[in-house]
Amino acid sequence: MWLQKLSVINFKNYSEAELIFSDTVNAFTGNNGAGKTNLLDAIHYLSLCKSYFNPIDSQQIRQGEDLFMIQGTFRKDDADEVIYCGLKRSQKKKFKRNKKEYQRLADHIGLFPLVMISPNDISLIIEGSEERRKFIDNVISQTDSLYLDELIHYNRSLMNRNALLRQIAVSGNYDASLMEIYDDQLVISGNKIFEKRKAFMEVFTDIFNKHYQYLSEDAEQVELLYDSPLLQEDFSTILNRNLERDRILERTSSGIHKDELSFSIHGMTLKKFGSQGQQKSFLIALKLAQYTFLQQQKGFEPLLLLDDIFDKLDDARTTKLMKMVSDKDFGQIFITDTSRDRIENIFLKLDVPVTIFDIEKGNIAE
Repeated sequence: MWLQKLSVINFKNYSEAELIFSDTVNAFTGNNGAGKTNLLDAIHYLSLCKSYFNPIDSQQIRQGEDLFMIQGTFRKDDADEVIYCGLKRSQKKKFKRNKKEYQRLADHIGLFPLVMISPNDISLIIEGSEERRKFIDNVISQTDSLYLDELIHYNRSLMNRNALLRQIAVSGNYDASLMEIYDDQLVISGNKIFEKRKAFMEVFTDIFNKHYQYLSEDAEQVELLYDSPLLQEDFSTILNRNLERDRILERTSSGIHKDELSFSIHGMTLKKFGSQGQQKSFLIALKLAQYTFLQQQKGFEPLLLLDDIFDKLDDARTTKLMKMVSDKDFGQIFITDTSRDRIENIFLKLDVPVTIFDIEKGNIAE
């Protein structure tokens, strides 16, 4: 699978642009703020129906305009697939595959898998556990459409149970039968999500370790650990034991919505004790493991998007990374960088063809 063509209208800082890509390496070069990353984000929209950086769709519309449009032509299974995304202000986002509109965006997730590596990924380390759960959910959702449905069911049941807890606190009336219904709904979806997360991590952790050891040349010992309250006891027991506490807090205090993914280096917390280079290597290994997992599950190469990848990586790790992603195990790649010369020199040494687009204030020259 690869992206042949990308067209955008009124998307972020682009009034209109059309690009034809190679099936190997494509690079966007130019100064900071020129719009390089915006092109990666447009590709991310086509694959995952949303921006990588901003969850508010209307804020992607170019200033002063009323709509944006993104369209891409993918080559997959020896056939062309045209994906369209459009949004008008104050209207619902439209997503089409070969001119047929989706009724549910969830049905598109996973058809054109993609992995993005960006400086924004640092939030996986420095922010709360929700960011790390989202990472797990994003990877599994691209390989298992039923998983996304279970997440939707679980979050709806969680919202209903929390609303009931708040209602009980206000009225003082405890509705045991309704609480039991919401508990049962949470347990059914929660157990399915937990089993899939646990099975995923058993495979994913080994892949991650191999990628990190390659990047660091076995110089550092890191650990990726999945933790869930359901590893200790069954979900029904947890909900029953915490009921009084939940009534006081007016929210569900334990469940798979509290799962955690912890990162450590040499037995210490990566957030506190890892250098910037070590943290970036950890994140890159995490994303490369995501790529390998998706490739194994899908049977073909996802797209790989590398945004400002050379910052805070030493030359040795940069060279190893570029050598790795230029290998036959990787498919089409998109890279942004401020230096055209650096891109040319790296891929010249690797003897890998690269198509370079010079970006300047939303204008593109190949």
